[in-house]
Amino acid sequence: MSSETAPSPDGALRLARAFANFGPAYFKWVQSQFAACGVSFARMRLLAVLHKLGPQIMSSLSDELGVTARNVTALVDALEGDGLVRRVPHATDRRATVVELTAAGARHGCMMADGSHLEMIAALFRDLTEEEQGQMLGIVTKLQGLLAQRGFTGGPPGAPATDSGSE
Repeated sequence: MSSETAPSPDGALRLARAFANFGPAYFKWVQSQFAACGVSFARMRLLAVLHKLGPQIMSSLSDELGVTARNVTALVDALEGDGLVRRVPHATDRRATVVELTAAGARHGCMMADGSHLEMIAALFRDLTEEEQGQMLGIVTKLQGLLAQRGFTGGPPGAPATDSGSE
């Protein structure tokens, strides 16, 4: 029997594990913040797409959000039930239905577009010191660049890829 202990993982592996644990908890928390406003994060993303791009057919929404047609249908059904979107016939394609914002939906879409939704989320980061915020922003920005080099970009519709701190 050996008294040796397993080697400790390297720093990169510890970071990968920490992010794997942090990510789901963070997104659950973000979703809870949006739910407090009466609209889930997924629904808010769809409203943001419509705000940014204007009325869209369902397949375009599916492509833009990166979700299945079934998911888009469920989101649109819920948003329509809440009076935030409406379905209208396509002008030239009888098979297609266009989804557009209602006035109430446009208000929610503006929240995503103008960044006011981020104020709820910023509360978590305000618990960090200014130095920690700067360090984290630098690291996240660098990670975004590394992911972009690997062909992965994106984020919520209407969100800037990086924020230089100017408003």
